[in-house]
Amino acid sequence: MDADSHRKVALVTGAGRGIGQAIAIALAKAGFDIAANDLTADGLVDTLAAVRAAGRRATPVAGDIADVASHDAMVDAAAAFGPLACLVNNAGISVRTRGDMLDVTPESFDRVVGVNLRGTFFLTQAVARRMLEDAAAGDGHGRTIITVSSANAFAASPDRAEYCLSKSALSMMTKLYAVRLAEAGIGAYEIRPGVIRTAMTAVARERYDGLYARGDFTPVNRWGEPSEVGKAAALLASGQLSFSTGDIIHVDGGMHIARV
Repeated sequence: MDADSHRKVALVTGAGRGIGQAIAIALAKAGFDIAANDLTADGLVDTLAAVRAAGRRATPVAGDIADVASHDAMVDAAAAFGPLACLVNNAGISVRTRGDMLDVTPESFDRVVGVNLRGTFFLTQAVARRMLEDAAAGDGHGRTIITVSSANAFAASPDRAEYCLSKSALSMMTKLYAVRLAEAGIGAYEIRPGVIRTAMTAVARERYDGLYARGDFTPVNRWGEPSEVGKAAALLASGQLSFSTGDIIHVDGGMHIARV
């Protein structure tokens, strides 16, 4: 067995900025080599540099996860470092324009669901097949699949219905893969971020600033940071939760807690 087979390799989608970049850096600090995906290699320059600064290898895996036909090539490129020990499904898009759900178009619905759900499901399928092949070879690696959803998996926002539907479906996807892969020792987990300070949430920054200023929006009443999601991903990828699968990790300041 060559030396690369002993390395821990993680494929992180949507790794060019924000939460995906923070996850890639956190996994690098936890000892993973990183195959970083984004739409273009140019968008990954900063992430690759940060991973290498942490002392790990990094390679760009450019491509649109909505293009299912490209998934096998993406997995091959990521696995060039060695057997995949972790997949982080982070890539996702929001609606172009928030508005009345009664005005949602099939084009907008298909665009959002095509990336957030369809693309994620089939990339996970491709990685799971590869992980099962590698596990059968008895290389001793633990393996995890981590899917980043959203507080909108449970919190309804009628002004972006297609986004909410795509993210809520990822919760069931995680459970399905957890059940299917448990026998092979592959854990599947969901991370549900709340309001995290990223480019995606910048369009609603004024609204959220007002909610936090009110003082009771969430129990931990502040914006979350991408690095906090990264720490959760590193914990799950570490294999320390070996008697756990299918679980949801909320990184939302307690937003999910029902209060009266």
